[in-house]
Amino acid sequence: MVLIIKMLVMSLLKEITDYKVSSVLNNDRKQFGKKYLFDGNDETCWNSDQGVPQWVQFGFSTPRTISKVKLQFQGGFVGKQCVLEAVTGQSNDGDCKFEFFPADVNSLQEFVCSSPITSQKFRLTFRSSTDFYGRIILYHFQILE
Repeated sequence: MVLIIKMLVMSLLKEITDYKVSSVLNNDRKQFGKKYLFDGNDETCWNSDQGVPQWVQFGFSTPRTISKVKLQFQGGFVGKQCVLEAVTGQSNDGDCKFEFFPADVNSLQEFVCSSPITSQKFRLTFRSSTDFYGRIILYHFQILE
Protein backbone atom coordinates (compact mmCIF):
# COMPACT_ATOMS: atom_id res chain seq x y z
CA MET A 1 0.00 0.00 0.00
CA VAL A 2 1.34 3.42 -0.98
CA LEU A 3 0.33 6.50 0.96
CA ILE A 4 0.52 9.76 -0.95
CA ILE A 5 0.47 12.98 1.04
CA LYS A 6 -0.25 16.10 -0.93
CA MET A 7 0.48 19.48 0.62
CA LEU A 8 -2.08 22.10 -0.28
CA VAL A 9 -0.57 25.53 -0.72
CA MET A 10 -3.22 28.17 -0.34
CA SER A 11 -3.15 31.66 -1.76
CA LEU A 12 -3.82 34.32 0.84
CA LEU A 13 -4.73 37.13 -1.57
CA LYS A 14 -8.49 36.96 -0.99
CA GLU A 15 -7.95 37.32 2.76
CA ILE A 16 -6.07 40.62 2.63
CA THR A 17 -8.04 43.29 4.50
CA ASP A 18 -5.85 46.33 3.87
CA TYR A 19 -2.82 47.25 1.84
CA LYS A 20 -0.78 50.27 0.83
CA VAL A 21 2.23 51.09 -1.28
CA SER A 22 5.12 53.51 -0.92
CA SER A 23 4.33 55.45 -4.11
CA VAL A 24 2.61 55.39 -7.49
CA LEU A 25 4.20 56.65 -10.72
CA ASN A 26 3.27 60.33 -11.21
CA ASN A 27 0.52 59.78 -8.60
CA ASP A 28 -1.52 58.12 -11.40
CA ARG A 29 -3.53 55.70 -9.26
CA LYS A 30 -6.08 55.09 -12.00
CA GLN A 31 -3.48 53.57 -14.33
CA PHE A 32 -0.76 52.27 -11.95
CA GLY A 33 -2.36 52.11 -8.49
CA LYS A 34 -2.06 49.54 -5.72
CA LYS A 35 -5.34 47.84 -6.69
CA TYR A 36 -3.53 46.27 -9.65
CA LEU A 37 -1.18 44.27 -7.41
CA PHE A 38 -3.80 41.66 -6.61
CA ASP A 39 -6.20 41.72 -9.58
CA GLY A 40 -4.63 38.76 -11.45
CA ASN A 41 -4.80 40.63 -14.77
CA ASP A 42 -1.74 40.33 -17.05
CA GLU A 43 -2.49 43.76 -18.55
CA THR A 44 -2.31 45.78 -15.32
CA CYS A 45 0.50 46.55 -12.88
CA TRP A 46 1.59 48.61 -9.90
CA ASN A 47 4.26 51.07 -10.98
CA SER A 48 6.12 52.90 -8.24
CA ASP A 49 7.50 56.39 -8.55
CA GLN A 50 11.27 56.87 -8.41
CA GLY A 51 13.39 56.50 -5.29
CA VAL A 52 14.42 53.72 -2.95
CA PRO A 53 13.27 51.97 -0.97
CA GLN A 54 9.84 51.13 -2.37
CA TRP A 55 7.43 48.84 -0.48
CA VAL A 56 4.07 47.10 -0.33
CA GLN A 57 2.43 46.67 3.07
CA PHE A 58 -0.55 44.36 3.58
CA GLY A 59 -2.54 42.93 6.46
CA PHE A 60 -5.10 40.34 7.46
CA SER A 61 -7.91 40.26 10.03
CA THR A 62 -6.12 37.45 11.90
CA PRO A 63 -2.48 36.32 11.97
CA ARG A 64 -1.42 34.33 8.91
CA THR A 65 1.73 32.40 7.99
CA ILE A 66 3.53 33.13 4.73
CA SER A 67 5.80 30.44 3.36
CA LYS A 68 6.14 31.48 -0.29
CA VAL A 69 6.05 34.63 -2.41
CA LYS A 70 5.61 34.83 -6.18
CA LEU A 71 6.45 38.00 -8.08
CA GLN A 72 6.37 39.02 -11.72
CA PHE A 73 8.19 42.24 -12.58
CA GLN A 74 8.75 44.05 -15.83
CA GLY A 75 12.36 43.46 -16.79
CA GLY A 76 14.48 46.52 -16.13
CA PHE A 77 12.23 47.58 -13.23
CA VAL A 78 12.91 44.72 -10.82
CA GLY A 79 13.49 44.85 -7.08
CA LYS A 80 17.07 43.60 -6.69
CA GLN A 81 17.22 43.24 -2.91
CA CYS A 82 13.85 42.35 -1.36
CA VAL A 83 12.84 41.77 2.24
CA LEU A 84 9.55 40.29 3.43
CA GLU A 85 9.01 41.04 7.10
CA ALA A 86 6.42 40.80 9.81
CA VAL A 87 5.35 44.25 10.97
CA THR A 88 4.77 44.56 14.69
CA GLY A 89 3.61 47.45 16.85
CA GLN A 90 3.60 51.09 15.83
CA SER A 91 7.16 51.28 14.49
CA ASN A 92 6.70 49.09 11.35
CA ASP A 93 10.01 47.41 12.21
CA GLY A 94 9.86 43.75 11.28
CA ASP A 95 11.27 41.19 13.66
CA CYS A 96 10.88 38.21 11.31
CA LYS A 97 12.55 38.69 7.94
CA PHE A 98 13.12 36.81 4.71
CA GLU A 99 15.57 38.35 2.25
CA PHE A 100 15.67 37.34 -1.42
CA PHE A 101 17.12 38.55 -4.72
CA PRO A 102 14.94 38.36 -7.86
CA ALA A 103 16.46 38.04 -11.32
CA ASP A 104 16.00 40.85 -13.84
CA VAL A 105 13.46 38.96 -15.99
CA ASN A 106 9.80 39.25 -17.01
CA SER A 107 8.72 35.78 -15.84
CA LEU A 108 6.94 34.82 -12.62
CA GLN A 109 9.54 34.07 -9.93
CA GLU A 110 8.93 32.00 -6.80
CA PHE A 111 10.71 32.48 -3.47
CA VAL A 112 10.29 30.01 -0.61
CA CYS A 113 10.83 31.46 2.86
CA SER A 114 13.69 29.83 4.72
CA SER A 115 11.47 30.09 7.82
CA PRO A 116 7.74 30.77 7.39
CA ILE A 117 6.71 34.17 8.80
CA THR A 118 3.60 34.58 10.95
CA SER A 119 1.98 37.95 11.58
CA GLN A 120 -1.17 39.94 11.03
CA LYS A 121 0.67 42.62 9.02
CA PHE A 122 3.54 42.28 6.55
CA ARG A 123 5.78 44.51 4.49
CA LEU A 124 7.64 43.64 1.30
CA THR A 125 10.45 46.16 0.84
CA PHE A 126 12.42 46.64 -2.37
CA ARG A 127 15.70 48.06 -1.04
CA SER A 128 17.12 48.58 -4.52
CA SER A 129 15.99 48.32 -8.14
CA THR A 130 17.48 47.42 -11.51
CA ASP A 131 16.08 50.76 -12.72
CA PHE A 132 18.54 53.66 -12.35
CA TYR A 133 15.79 55.80 -10.76
CA GLY A 134 14.59 53.10 -8.36
CA ARG A 135 11.21 52.43 -9.99
CA ILE A 136 9.47 49.05 -9.56
CA ILE A 137 6.90 47.63 -11.99
CA LEU A 138 5.07 44.64 -10.54
CA TYR A 139 2.46 42.72 -12.58
CA HIS A 140 1.77 39.83 -10.22
CA PHE A 141 2.16 39.54 -6.47
CA GLN A 142 1.11 36.27 -4.85
CA ILE A 143 1.51 35.23 -1.23
CA LEU A 144 1.08 31.62 -0.23
CA GLU A 145 0.58 29.79 3.02
